[in-house]
Amino acid sequence: MSGSEQFLDVSIWREQDGDGHFQQFAVPRRDNQTILDVVAWVQQQRDPTLSYRFACRVGMCGSCAMMVNGAPRWTCRTHVQKVAEDNHLQIAPLRNLPVIKDLAVDMDPFFDKWVAADAVFEPSQTRHDPMAPIDPQDPMRVAASEAIECINCAVCYAACDVVAANPDYLGPAALNRSWSLLNDSRDAGQAERLKAVSGEGGCHNCHAQQSCARYCPNELNPTVSISGLKRATAKSVFSWGK
Repeated sequence: MSGSEQFLDVSIWREQDGDGHFQQFAVPRRDNQTILDVVAWVQQQRDPTLSYRFACRVGMCGSCAMMVNGAPRWTCRTHVQKVAEDNHLQIAPLRNLPVIKDLAVDMDPFFDKWVAADAVFEPSQTRHDPMAPIDPQDPMRVAASEAIECINCAVCYAACDVVAANPDYLGPAALNRSWSLLNDSRDAGQAERLKAVSGEGGCHNCHAQQSCARYCPNELNPTVSISGLKRATAKSVFSWGK
């Protein structure tokens, strides 16, 4: 070991069966090092029992999301030099989701919200019908395209203070998906979808604080999508009784 080698002071959350605490590690600092590199080094070199989740390592799957110094981030795309504070890192599981073990969270509540928001495509035609042409410049298609690149990483869900205060809130990702489907002319589930997102825990709970947009790694803006849902559900109220 070189005497000039630099080390990071890393605090990693350890939890099993509801009992959690931070554990300290000294991790060699490297050029172009990511947070995921740090976690992998600890698991490979210091403690093989450390649990965490990752897959692609190139910002495609979103499965490596964790809290880094209090902010939700993709750890494979977050470089140490951009987020380390006085050579210190605090790495924890995503907020607002149950911890399975250490840095791995249970994603079921996140995806349950998608089901509750009717954020599932309902085809209006069968595979035997001719494919409906879609004009890429159509305003509805443009709105759908702006919201469609979500990869289900749950960073926005962890960033959302409304979710933290109200566990029944559907959350930015589910509502963003509902908005993209609401603007899909091929979808046949619009009426039920609007009812689903306008009820208790729905889009009108959003405080428009923009934390979801601030932290989204794909630079989506769920707040804009949720605002669209607020307008659409308000308009639909007048038609439900007809």
